[in-house]
Amino acid sequence: MAKDGKQDLEKAAIETLAVHAGEGADPTTRAHNLPIYQTATFTFETADEKEAAVDGALAWEPNRYFYTRTNNPTTAALEEKLAALEGAESAIASASGMSAISAGLLAHLKHGDHLIVADDLFIISQILFAEDFPTRGIEVTPVAITDLAAVKAAMRPNTRIIFAEVLSNPWMRISDVPALAKIAHDAGALLVIDNTFLSSVTIRPLEHGADLVLQTTTKWISGHGDALGGIAAGSKVLVDPIRRQTDLLGGAASPFNSWLIARGARTLPLRVERASENATKLAAFLEGHEKVEWVRHPSLASHPDRAVADRILGGKWGGMLSFKPRAAAGVDPLDAMRAFADNIALFGVGVSLGEVDTLIYPMPKRGGIFRISVGIEGSDDIIQEFDRALAHVK
Repeated sequence: MAKDGKQDLEKAAIETLAVHAGEGADPTTRAHNLPIYQTATFTFETADEKEAAVDGALAWEPNRYFYTRTNNPTTAALEEKLAALEGAESAIASASGMSAISAGLLAHLKHGDHLIVADDLFIISQILFAEDFPTRGIEVTPVAITDLAAVKAAMRPNTRIIFAEVLSNPWMRISDVPALAKIAHDAGALLVIDNTFLSSVTIRPLEHGADLVLQTTTKWISGHGDALGGIAAGSKVLVDPIRRQTDLLGGAASPFNSWLIARGARTLPLRVERASENATKLAAFLEGHEKVEWVRHPSLASHPDRAVADRILGGKWGGMLSFKPRAAAGVDPLDAMRAFADNIALFGVGVSLGEVDTLIYPMPKRGGIFRISVGIEGSDDIIQEFDRALAHVK
């Protein structure tokens, strides 16, 4: 192996990248684990040294630091790891997933531009596009993103970006990333993909034609529900403007959160593989349960986008699913939702996803459906808990 290890990592397995990319012995102390550079500012011996550091950092040169809002060694190590996981030339880590989305898009949109977005998205993304972007003079058109004819029809001469989630929140529809990339590129636009629900272990959108990939690193990458973060990854020419936008808007990642996320990323492939196996078993169980009206998981033959899933996911299904309890005649679907949620004991009922434990997210405003983030517990225990709670659904 080369001493710096970089050449060997270029073709390394994703499990190896998760552990080693961006990490190594600290050059100053030779510490084996990534240090937390918990500092706001950096100091210098001379005025000229300070000026060179500032100029270099603002030009996004590696290993140039002067203020943590702009860059930080712990965050830089995380960015190198995330870029490797995504198969990207460059990555920028930020304070949250929404910071990555807002800075990622605003860096490449201006007044008078047109943005096409999927009509099934994370609710905060929907609010950003419906309420904030129009005040900036950015036209936004929501489209059923799985209807490629509708996407083509929505394109305009001033369309600059198509934005979609690979696996949508919460209806679990699957975007045909290669087809969307062709539509975007034929019109001179960019395809920006939010891959939070699946992670780079399940699919690398850049390899399917996306120009930028975004993730909420709070979720699968961190994996432990204890740190907020976001990522935008792609070519350096596309990521550098996002770095500038993140710096200007003050969306810097916390060094401590960067350290937590980098630590979590080391086990990302193992956790996602186990969660995917568990979700596949749970989805099959739910689909055959008399108290379940429908369930969506990419592994199921009944999934409306199963053909696309087979083509772009390659048998990696992910740990997210949604389902709706079957309410008896005359029973309010929301009462069926409450009966299940109120009788779940082993798992938490709350927001977020991608953690080591299974999370139950009831959605009354979506007709009483559930979004489930399946954890790494024993699959039999997960199924038994769901079966027990479903027995209370009338």
